[in-house]
Amino acid sequence: MADTGHSPQTTGHPTPFRDIARREWADLAPSTPQPLSETEIVQLRGLGEPLDMTEVAEVYLPLSRLLNLYAAGAKRLHASTSDYLGDRQTATPFVIGVAGSVAVGKSTIARLLRELLARWSDTPRVELVATDGFLYPNAELTRRGIMHRKGFPESYDRRALLRFISAVKSGVPEVRAPFYSHLAYDIVPEAQIVVRQPDILIVEGLNVLQPPQPGQGLAVSDLFDFSIYVDARTSDIATWYVDRFLALKRGAFANPNSFFHRYAELSDDDARSTAAEIWRSINEPNLVENIQPTKSRATLVLRKSSTHAVDRVLLRKI
Repeated sequence: MADTGHSPQTTGHPTPFRDIARREWADLAPSTPQPLSETEIVQLRGLGEPLDMTEVAEVYLPLSRLLNLYAAGAKRLHASTSDYLGDRQTATPFVIGVAGSVAVGKSTIARLLRELLARWSDTPRVELVATDGFLYPNAELTRRGIMHRKGFPESYDRRALLRFISAVKSGVPEVRAPFYSHLAYDIVPEAQIVVRQPDILIVEGLNVLQPPQPGQGLAVSDLFDFSIYVDARTSDIATWYVDRFLALKRGAFANPNSFFHRYAELSDDDARSTAAEIWRSINEPNLVENIQPTKSRATLVLRKSSTHAVDRVLLRKI
């Protein structure tokens, strides 16, 4: 099915989402103070993403306030339920999933939300974990003959990821996740990310909204308290991917230790052709087959225009 870029509201059919235009969304939190400096915003944004003070104020501050309301509501519900059950266990972390295509900007959004949510007085401890750490090591992907499908659902140790989120959600005091190096393009042996009972855990990744696999009763997405899908036209994401590849060619790929160092000497034309082929053969099929179909499972969809700016927000009705 072609990605037309139309939101569910434009079809005229009933939808579980409320479609909110950017102007209306920006008006939701007009008095919320801007806690980040322009320098901090520049440090948070990814390659080729024109994230600025206006975008943060009009899109992400209202979103952080909404998430703060959901997290606070979850704490109140926990307290009421505990009283009813006569159970005095402490509340467990509020878990947010952030999904979307390669190059759509979900990593930047996850980092930005981590900083914004940590500024709210009742959620000062916010942790971020990317599912890249749960990719199988390159040696294992090669052994299985799926190195060319890295990023597809089968390239992840989904059981390990589910165990990790389950432990965090269960209130385990200290939970460890593998560490992934984008420079080496592989899991780093012995390196770990440690999560210690945060107020909020953000889990960012391509396929975090996948439903349960056949024969499994639980999926990672079942453990999310709130989920965000970052959306855009497929053609726009393809352009952003090629642009990012060119920026990396001039930057990170130039490092001799980079897994992609072989691309550093390509001409710009050859780099564009290479990036376009990688997109067509790997990233676009993964998007169309595995990632886009999970959009309807999200609590909220951020719809981006061709400029990378969010122009609509779809919020699931309560």
